[in-house]
Amino acid sequence: MKILFYDTKPYDRESFEKVMPYYDDITVDFLKTDISHRTVYLAKGYDAVCVFVASDVNESIVRTLAELGVKLILLRCAGYNNVAVEAAKQHGISVMRVPGYSPEAVAEHALALAFSVNRHIHKAYIKVRENNFSLMGLTGSNFHGKTAGIIGTGKIGASMAKSCHGIGMKVIAYDMYKNPDLSFAEYVSLEELFSRSDLISLHCPLTKETYHMIDLEAIEKMKDGVILVNTSRGALISSEDLIKGIRQHKFAGVGLDVYEEEDENVFENREDDILESSITARLLSFPNVIITSHQGFLTEEALEAISKTTLENARSFMLSKPIKENMV
Repeated sequence: MKILFYDTKPYDRESFEKVMPYYDDITVDFLKTDISHRTVYLAKGYDAVCVFVASDVNESIVRTLAELGVKLILLRCAGYNNVAVEAAKQHGISVMRVPGYSPEAVAEHALALAFSVNRHIHKAYIKVRENNFSLMGLTGSNFHGKTAGIIGTGKIGASMAKSCHGIGMKVIAYDMYKNPDLSFAEYVSLEELFSRSDLISLHCPLTKETYHMIDLEAIEKMKDGVILVNTSRGALISSEDLIKGIRQHKFAGVGLDVYEEEDENVFENREDDILESSITARLLSFPNVIITSHQGFLTEEALEAISKTTLENARSFMLSKPIKENMV
């Protein structure tokens, strides 16, 4: 099988090349550029393409891939909202993802964001670098004894719930399906979770139902001084409504590893650019907001798991025994 990788960063290539010797029946080529209407034609002669979370694999691109003879779209990530899945099915192209690479990696980053905004680590770091050892403006709150609200209790959400429970927080959760491993968690309605939580962490997929689930109405139901963390998908939160909530002093802190308008920014160095959009810049202007660049997955263990699962998906498809739980 021949696979063309799009939007490849050095850490992607390094992690895949480490495991490639175990897959001598698969050959891969890496491209730095992402898939687009211009670059899709580079997939001619390949059996599969591999894309990442920010790749826009729309209906037009899927149609072109089918015309080029591509039979498989590999996602080296868990989410697949960026792929026209129905169009792929219509054109006989299978889509496979990596549903569980390292839930602890993302959960630990979510917890790091929560700790950082609560204890103002980002502000303290800058102050001390400038020889300012004043503690003014750095007061936080204990998480111990407070209530963590976990929205979505799949593998990542469950890991986050266990971490919060481990530091002495009461855990309440919302999900359509209860996780039997979380006997310590109390499942409640979404409205009750909003009203009771001191920390709210999002761990659910982006669907029509969850799009902008955190809007002004939801924010108004939250406690004053709540901490909100999102490591799932940016569009779970309405950015405009979030900004309104921040300006109304609703939040003690907001930690975002994902956010709307990521497409042009995520994983790219734009330090010399003037950002066309003002929303991300506006969020960054608030002293109680920390934004990272979709790095929740970025651990050595997660990268190795992503590499192995992606190539196992390719091999299983090649042998006509696709891994069903990884199929989209």
